[in-house]
Amino acid sequence: MNNPAILSQPLSPTQQPIFRNPTWTVDTVLALFELPFADLLFRAQQVLRENFDPNAVQRSTLLSIKTGNCSEDCGYCSQSKRYQTGLETQRLLSTEEVLAAAKAAKEQGAGRFCMGAAWRGPKEKDLPAVMEMVSAVKALGLETCVTLGILKDGQAEQLKEAGLDYYNHNLDTAPEFYGDVVTTHTYQDRLDTLQSVREAGLKVCSGGIVGMGETRQHRAGLIAKLANLDPPPESVPINNLVPIPGTPLANSNPIDIFEFARTIAAARITMPHSYVRLSAGREQMGEAEQALCFLAGANSIFYGDHLLTTSNPQTPYDNVLFKKLGLYGV
Repeated sequence: MNNPAILSQPLSPTQQPIFRNPTWTVDTVLALFELPFADLLFRAQQVLRENFDPNAVQRSTLLSIKTGNCSEDCGYCSQSKRYQTGLETQRLLSTEEVLAAAKAAKEQGAGRFCMGAAWRGPKEKDLPAVMEMVSAVKALGLETCVTLGILKDGQAEQLKEAGLDYYNHNLDTAPEFYGDVVTTHTYQDRLDTLQSVREAGLKVCSGGIVGMGETRQHRAGLIAKLANLDPPPESVPINNLVPIPGTPLANSNPIDIFEFARTIAAARITMPHSYVRLSAGREQMGEAEQALCFLAGANSIFYGDHLLTTSNPQTPYDNVLFKKLGLYGV
């Protein structure tokens, strides 16, 4: 059963649907969102179990290696110099500082170490320092990921040579809603960076943010855009907006947990081989809400006390939750 047009049909107990690389349209993804909640989660669990150990959760730790004073106007971001958010800016960290954080992350059980810098894109003078960080972290036996903004020609290849595994560059939302969130660069700029990352032989980490005032159709549009990348991202972070005072989206109304779980499930079904990461906003969720997201097909988290500029559940809290749910980290 790989035709998304018939996803609303009931299953017999013996049917085992397999979703193998359909071309997902906004309408067919929207049809997933509109399924009865239990049916949607059941299908998401089937897809998860066909492709992953359902009780294994990939754990990544995220470190801001250069904070604030960004030229871009992303409406959700505390790091834009255009907004008064009270954020303390920070120079580019040294390799020694990054390596110490990576060692601590590995000791706590993280399998991937992600480094983020608040730039429109890295300048050539900055890239050698980042490459040194990547090489040092890779030598620890960790998977490496960076998020540095829009890449220029040749930069992805340099990062690959340094030992980079993943490049993160989120699409954020549907193409038609993007201009309501960001105006200083285009959706195509983001797609071009993802293309250069693929051509360099790097793995892609790309997802989006929900709760920015978008509609369900916009959420379906984001999932369709990600699912139709060729190939889809290996990691798909789904972020629940953490409204930051001073940003244009500070007063955004949150979506409820069931709509968030539907987004997770739609990502799981349309991208069966991808890690779907329960990302920003997790600290605002209770244990039952997080469990619901794992049931909906999430099998990755950010692990550690901080994200780039917002807090994250404490590591001991996650360890207790994993024990309660019978999950283990990879």
